[in-house]
Amino acid sequence: MRNPILFLVFAAGCYLIPCTALTAEPAPTETRLAAQNALFEAQFQSDLKTHPEFATSIGDYRYNNQLDDYSLVAIARAHADDEAFLARLRAIATTGFSEQDTLSHEVMLRMLRQRIDDYRFKEYEMPVNQMNGPHVDLADLPLAVPFNSLKQYEDYIARLHQIPRVFLETEEVLRAGLKDGLMPVRFLLEKVPVQCQGVVAADPFLLPTRKYPVAITAAEQQRLTREITESVTNEVLPAYRAFADFIATQYAPHGRTGLSVSSLPGGERRYVNDIHRATSVRNLTPAQIHEIGLREIDRIEGERLALAHKAGFADVASFRKSIETDPKYRPTSAQQIVDDFRHYIDQMQPKLPGLFGYIPGSPVTVEAIPDFQSASPTHYQTGTPDGKRPGRVVVATSNFAQRTLINDEATAYHEGIPGHHMQLSVAQRMTSLPKFRQHVHISGYIEGWALYAEQLGKEIGFYQDPGSDYGRLTSELFRAARLVVDTGLHSQGWTREQVVELLRKTGLDEPMVQSESDRYIAWPAQALSYKLGQLKFRELRARAQRKLGAKFDIRSFHDEMLSGGVLPLDLLEARTDSWIRAQQHAQ
Repeated sequence: MRNPILFLVFAAGCYLIPCTALTAEPAPTETRLAAQNALFEAQFQSDLKTHPEFATSIGDYRYNNQLDDYSLVAIARAHADDEAFLARLRAIATTGFSEQDTLSHEVMLRMLRQRIDDYRFKEYEMPVNQMNGPHVDLADLPLAVPFNSLKQYEDYIARLHQIPRVFLETEEVLRAGLKDGLMPVRFLLEKVPVQCQGVVAADPFLLPTRKYPVAITAAEQQRLTREITESVTNEVLPAYRAFADFIATQYAPHGRTGLSVSSLPGGERRYVNDIHRATSVRNLTPAQIHEIGLREIDRIEGERLALAHKAGFADVASFRKSIETDPKYRPTSAQQIVDDFRHYIDQMQPKLPGLFGYIPGSPVTVEAIPDFQSASPTHYQTGTPDGKRPGRVVVATSNFAQRTLINDEATAYHEGIPGHHMQLSVAQRMTSLPKFRQHVHISGYIEGWALYAEQLGKEIGFYQDPGSDYGRLTSELFRAARLVVDTGLHSQGWTREQVVELLRKTGLDEPMVQSESDRYIAWPAQALSYKLGQLKFRELRARAQRKLGAKFDIRSFHDEMLSGGVLPLDLLEARTDSWIRAQQHAQ
């Protein structure tokens, strides 16, 4: 899944225990609970107002005529709000609260603390690389906003007018980072101007003019087309060109040459903070995570060898060569890759009742990544809770002739169902939870669930093709390799060549080897979340099966994993242990 808006991430700060404010006589439980719920709502509404692009993404269209304020002043103001909300939250004692209300208290507490930690490390001063930045996000605007009415078109035009302002504010932030010695890697920054040029060439901003709702009159359609075209021609595309020139001539030449994020101010502590944010794991050092990755590689390699033997091959190398040279696993077009994903998502749909008790049924589409975003990996974009804008599985298809189809099945389950689309659709429907918990983002949980979901296809009888099953194991293997290469890069001084060498051994196709290597450099620790999260889900399932025996029901277990919303992994574990105890005592 693509990295979501930064302000919704956080990490574990303490364990789930009742927090008691420093007051001799706490107010009545009902009074404190009402104050907490009011604070939750105020904080969530503050986030929506501060980040109108996020509001749009979850189907709240009150701020659809605005883009975020990317300036240093706005960033400082948001930080002050975080500190104020944290102070208010800490003043609320949770004594006497229900488990769920105490959990919500802890989740927000950790979210705000993580934001404050990120601010202290000035993470906001590095908002641009080949994966992230307004040059990437704004190009997706025509696909990410609604166009069902005249007002929504006018809101879109208002946002187009603001794009030059966004780029100028981003330049201001980048200059601050340059001054503070907080610079991304130079060779990755050099990709950004090329991406900007790709957006200019593709000009996606005119897409809304190709088809209008029937309710908009012909005269209004002509006016809207004219205004959109003028804004794109006179404001948007020149702003992209100017930003590309700024990056190429004033910013990228100063990019750092060292790959490790630990080479920046803050050193190893910066990388540890990245691990906390991405995974919610605080009880593992980078060295321990590295060792877990090595052990998982050995285990999965053993499973690949068993699969090779089952297919009649003496070793993995000969099995892999057979698959790599078989033309049926090589796409003949970009469209074939997209169609492959659609096929696997469609075949999983009728199997969901065997895995879940609650199935939200939210729509999902599959589409190719645009050429100007070709550096992006296959990812999922959340739809709106009402289903009017479906979830989107956005598939990497560039250089299709160098790609392979063997990973498509596992990735379709990961990004679509029962992975991201399923999990996030359930979260959106959990209206009993505070709103902020319906939309909070913790990669350790979200990506851990999606990687866990890949194996569910195997359990219900899919991966019938040996090449596809090999792809499933390859998918898991390279997630294990991520634990090794990410910690290798950012904690042990690895070179990019070492990363590429290890990734090639997993069986990834060459375009993915190259893009993934750059991704780990650009997004420190994010790649750790998949395997660490998956291992936690597997651990909890094994524990539940062991303790419940004949009472264990896979549908109830999966519902329990998803119904609490996105959680730090230690809080998920505490909640699961409570559920297991309840199941043990149930008649």
